[in-house]
Amino acid sequence: MAECITFDMSWCLLHQHGYPSTMASEEALDLLRRTAELALSEPQRWLANIDAAIMSAPSMRVIADDPVLRAATQRTNRSNMLHWATAVASDPAARVPANIGAETLNYARDLIRRGMTESTLDSYRIGQNAAWVQFMREAFTLTSDAEILQEVLSLAFASISDFLDATIGAVAARMAVERDELTRGTHAERREVVSLILDGAPIPRPRAEARLGYALTGTHLAAIVWGEDPDSELSDLERASDLVARACGARHRLTVVPSAATLWVWYAGGYPPDADRLDTQIKSIAGVRIALGPAASGIEGFRRSHLNALTTQHMVARLKSSRRVANFTDVQLLTILSGDLEGADAFVTATLGPFATAPADIRQSVRMFVQCQCNASRAATTLHVHRNTMLRHLERADQLLPRPLNDNSVNIAVALDIVEWRDASTRRP
Repeated sequence: MAECITFDMSWCLLHQHGYPSTMASEEALDLLRRTAELALSEPQRWLANIDAAIMSAPSMRVIADDPVLRAATQRTNRSNMLHWATAVASDPAARVPANIGAETLNYARDLIRRGMTESTLDSYRIGQNAAWVQFMREAFTLTSDAEILQEVLSLAFASISDFLDATIGAVAARMAVERDELTRGTHAERREVVSLILDGAPIPRPRAEARLGYALTGTHLAAIVWGEDPDSELSDLERASDLVARACGARHRLTVVPSAATLWVWYAGGYPPDADRLDTQIKSIAGVRIALGPAASGIEGFRRSHLNALTTQHMVARLKSSRRVANFTDVQLLTILSGDLEGADAFVTATLGPFATAPADIRQSVRMFVQCQCNASRAATTLHVHRNTMLRHLERADQLLPRPLNDNSVNIAVALDIVEWRDASTRRP
């Protein structure tokens, strides 16, 4: 049916004449309203297509690979889609005003504080195209009248374009304000000095310390604390940072705010905390996640620990892991293996076979068995299970594995690590 529709492009210029439009028929306006109501009733179907289009675009790789920007973009997509659909469902003949709510303004702040430019707003246009395709699909389910379809599709195109033009303009203006604020004050100075250190610039240590108010001697443990929940606030991130400080025994800390939903933190004299225990402690703080670098010494350790924490954050995002706290040492090997995610999946399939989806207690027994240098008694003691239980688990593992555990223990342990860090929904048997 879609192939039979030919557009009168004069309809695509509706927004130039203002709203409400006397050019639109009642039938077209009613169909526009009903399609918007479908979007409100099943928003996730629309959002899945919009998010996928943006994240898969080569020009949007910088957003797709950054878990904070990725989550912020998805929240903004949802806000924009619901804003437009709600307005159209209420009055399909009226112009939809720009979306300048909290999500949109926070998104502008995130982009600037992470060094992005207005070119990143191309994501809005990619999302517009995806929304337009979804609108066409929905409209074709509501009528087969070619004349009405031609009219409503042109009307919707004009409405969506006009709305996004106004919204992009508002976001760009907000970005200009944020850029101006970021170039002034203590926060800007601290961010500037940290950026110089991370870039390896030859800034004298005493000068850097004076401007940061933080000693760069001794050991440092870096953390990235970020929020993926739409309701995450800076106070939640700070609470999580406090938990890390207590868990790692830090004497002092330095905090930089690179975006509205992220903290960069360095803990002076800190040691790597128990990630599992810390994960339990932050469960009361919704939507907050933590990536930890290793403890390292001096100004180079300050830099290296942060870069490793950043690698950890990106790895957790790429693997779509549900883990909320991750140490660099836990994912270091995976960063090498998972440079090619398809290759990593193939490795898991070839190494584990059906064992990749074995019960969690059996997989845990095998991991511990390898960690204990293939000593069943020691592994059973560590897991607090009976030795006979451990032996039964190992026997079951050998039945499922393509190669016996004793012949391939190193590869099996690595493959299990990959499985462990992925969500159940992304595991491939």
